[in-house]
Amino acid sequence: MSRGSTTTVRSVARHMGPRLSSTVTGNGSLIGAMRASTGLVGYEVAWWVNSYPVFGGRNASTMTLGEKEQKDQKEAVGGGGTTAATSDGQRGKEVASYWGVPPSRLTKEDGSEWKWKCFRPWETYQADLSIDLKKHHVPKTFLDKFAYWTVKSLRLPTDIFFQRRYGCRAMMLETVAAVPGMVGGMLLHCKSLRRFEPSGGWIKALLEEAENERMHLMTFMEVAKPKWYERALVFAVQGVFFNAYFVAYLVSPKLAHRITGYLEEEAIHSYTEFLKELDNGNIENVKAPAIAIDYWRLPADSTLRDVVMVVRADEAHHRDVNHFASDIHYQGLELKDSPAPIGYH
Repeated sequence: MSRGSTTTVRSVARHMGPRLSSTVTGNGSLIGAMRASTGLVGYEVAWWVNSYPVFGGRNASTMTLGEKEQKDQKEAVGGGGTTAATSDGQRGKEVASYWGVPPSRLTKEDGSEWKWKCFRPWETYQADLSIDLKKHHVPKTFLDKFAYWTVKSLRLPTDIFFQRRYGCRAMMLETVAAVPGMVGGMLLHCKSLRRFEPSGGWIKALLEEAENERMHLMTFMEVAKPKWYERALVFAVQGVFFNAYFVAYLVSPKLAHRITGYLEEEAIHSYTEFLKELDNGNIENVKAPAIAIDYWRLPADSTLRDVVMVVRADEAHHRDVNHFASDIHYQGLELKDSPAPIGYH
């Protein structure tokens, strides 16, 4: 390389180096312009690219390298070009992972492909149907009575709107029921960070509850196809309830958990009525959705009634957890002072 051209390259690199990653285009227009303006030959450009790390392995994939070079580079960074298979065995899109993060490739116990992306095999479980469904926290204090009648007042418009359409009612119920656990877990998470203290496992327990309620929704979406106005109602109700519960939890966690406990008691009642309609033949007892069979590890021939049974059991467990959390606060303690019932549902 001539002395003049070397000086030119170093000068350009010194002034443009920090911005090269955003200015180099796939067709090599920058390099072409430099060749035209500076008279650089091919080996000089190669020396320049290899000499400055800003143009190294990190950005080389955005340059015009040849298909073989790009393939080799992706393999070198650990699984760049991976091909995802769709559920029917056809080849899907090629997913390039520069960061070397391989896609999850999971299988069931029988070796078949795990097709769910919203939960993993180790997050499945078998519901405990032996739980007492009739337990009720009798409101005694002012806050308890306020929580109880607040929930009862929310039930009236729900009964009027949905009447006996329990599939859509369950859909709406779960969009609300999944909020308290997320709000409580989020606020406890921030509190733990502020105070540099552990949570006693309650962050995980509440987020686990929120995720379980969300899976209820994913299940009933397969059963009830909500109309546009019901979807619009979800937006309105969730927006109001999230903010109201957020404020309530900041002001009084024991009130917030008591409200959730009573909400879960109402959920048990709603699913009990759902079962009555199924048993009376007013609602068709269709085959259980595939997502429910895998999530609750139900038998392959399970029906909608079996799904409602396990969902109702989940709600009973959430009832216990939230009334327990409220009782902890009533005793003048914090949640971190008592081990959280992780995996209780």
